[in-house]
Amino acid sequence: MKVNTLAGWILILVISSCRKDQRHIGSVFHYNQPNLVTSLDPAFARTQNNYWVVDHLYSQLLDLDDSLSIVPELASSYNVSSDGLTYTFILRQNVYFHPDSCFGRQLTRKVNADDVKYSFLRLLDPGLNAPGRWIFLGRLDSLMPIESRDDSTLIIHLNKPFSPFLSLLTMHYCSIVAKEAVEFYKSSFGRIAVGTGPFRLKKWSGQQGMFLVKNENYFKTGLPKLDGVRISFIEDRNTAYLEFLMQRIDFFNGIQPSFALQLLNRNGTLRQDKVGKMIFQNGPFLNTEYIGINVSQLKQNHPLRQKKFRQALNYAIDRKKIIEYFRYGIGTPANSGFIPNGLRAFNPEAVPGYSYDPLKAKQLLKECNYSTLENNTESTELVLYTNKDYVDLMTFIARQWQEIGIAVKIELLETATLREKMRNGEISLFRGSWIADYPNEESFLTFFYGKNPVPPNYTRFSNQAYDLGYEKLIQHQSDTSNFGLCQAMDRILIDECPVVFLFYDKTAWFSQSNITGLRPNALNLLKLDSVYKGENK
Repeated sequence: MKVNTLAGWILILVISSCRKDQRHIGSVFHYNQPNLVTSLDPAFARTQNNYWVVDHLYSQLLDLDDSLSIVPELASSYNVSSDGLTYTFILRQNVYFHPDSCFGRQLTRKVNADDVKYSFLRLLDPGLNAPGRWIFLGRLDSLMPIESRDDSTLIIHLNKPFSPFLSLLTMHYCSIVAKEAVEFYKSSFGRIAVGTGPFRLKKWSGQQGMFLVKNENYFKTGLPKLDGVRISFIEDRNTAYLEFLMQRIDFFNGIQPSFALQLLNRNGTLRQDKVGKMIFQNGPFLNTEYIGINVSQLKQNHPLRQKKFRQALNYAIDRKKIIEYFRYGIGTPANSGFIPNGLRAFNPEAVPGYSYDPLKAKQLLKECNYSTLENNTESTELVLYTNKDYVDLMTFIARQWQEIGIAVKIELLETATLREKMRNGEISLFRGSWIADYPNEESFLTFFYGKNPVPPNYTRFSNQAYDLGYEKLIQHQSDTSNFGLCQAMDRILIDECPVVFLFYDKTAWFSQSNITGLRPNALNLLKLDSVYKGENK
C-alpha cells in the first residue's frame, strides 16, 4: 500500500504503536496475592506473600533446580572443607544491581563478596530483629565468621558442622542486598527493591497492586522471557477465581471448597469440561499436616501420656477419605512418618506408618485401660484446638475418634491465639502444619529434637535415641548416607506418636492455557524467569 498523505503516516504509526503496546501488555504475567505484601526487605521474607515477590527481585548465592537440588546462582562455584566447617564461594563477575539513585551518577555497580558478607551479617544485627536471624545465629565461628578474601571470593567459617547449611543459603532471607540501598533508604528500605533478580520494581500502589518490569541486565542470558509481572491483592479468593475464569489473571494457587469441585474431580484431576481451557499442575509440597500432642502439662494418669492410646488415635483415622472429601484429591495420606513425600528419604516401605484400622485402635484402648464411651462410664474428654479454616476436617477426625469410644470436643481459636498457646505449652492437642524452610530432611526432624526450644518443638518431644540420631545427622555431609539415619528417626516418631499423622500436602497450580514454562516445585515457589506468555487461546 502506498501512503502519500501525512494523515496516512500518522495512521500507520498509531497502528504500529497499538500493536507494540498490545504485545507488551500480553507479555505481562498477572497473578493475585490474597495477602498483602508487607515488606520487600529479604530479611523479612517470612511468608509467601513476601518471599514470592522477593524471589522475583533478588538472588541468592545458591538456588534450587526443579528437583530441589542445590545449584550455583550468584556463586559460580563453591567448595566445602572435609571437616564441614569452611565454605568457600567464587562469585560470578557479570552480576549488577538494579539501577538506582542510591549508587550515585553511575546508577549501578557489580556485585562483590563484600555485598554477600554485609547481607549475611546484617541478618544477625539485633537491632534489625529479622525473622531470618536464626540461619546464622550460633553457627558462625566467633573469631572469623565471614571473610571476603577479594571481590569474587567469600569464605564462611562455622563453629561446628551443620550438614544442611548449603540448603539454608538458598532461602530468601539470604538474598544479597546493597549496603548503599540500605543506608540510603533507611526505614523505607522495605518499600523499594535494589536487587539482582530477573525483575525490578516499577510501581507499588499499596493495596491496589504491584508492577515489576524485566531486568534488562539480568545475568542469565536470554532471561527473563516476560516483559513484566503484575501482582494484585484481591483478598476474596472467590473474586480472584472469577477474574481467572475471565482470563484477567494468568495464575492462581491452591484450592477453595467454594469452587474446587468446579475445577477438579475427587481424585485430584482436572474436570473434562476444563481441559484445554486452563492448565492444572500439581506435585509434592513439603508440608506435613498433623495433630500435635503435648503431654508436658498433663497429669500422669492422662490417657495421652500412654503410647498405646496415641497409637490408637492414629489407627482410627481414614486418611484416604481426608484426601478425597476435604482435599479434593490434592495430597497424599500420611501412611509413613513425618518426613513428607518429595524428600529423598521418604519411603513408606522402609518407614511404614499407620493405616486405617479401627479394630486395632479399639484393641489398643483396651490394653491401656481407657474407659470408652460405649462402656457407659465417665471417660477422659479430649479437647482438640483448631482455627476456623480446619473446623470441618477436625470435626471429621473427632467423629472417627468418637466411633472407637473416645470423648472429644473441639475448641475454636483465632490463628494467632492458637499459635501463642502452642508456643506457651497451654494446650495438649492441636492441629498444625510444618512446611519446610529448605528442602532437607533435617528441616522436619528438627521439629522433635529434644534440645530445641519452642518453636520448633511444639510437642516438647524428648527421646534420647532420637536426639543422638539428630546430632549425628547434622554432622554428616553426605546426603545419601543420611537417608537410613533419617528413616530410623522417623520410625521412632511413628512408634512414640508425638503427633497424629494426617497427610502430606501437594501443590495445586492453575494457569491460563497460553502460559508455558511454569513448573511447580516442592517448596511452592513461584519462579517466573523462564515463563513465557503467548497469545490467548
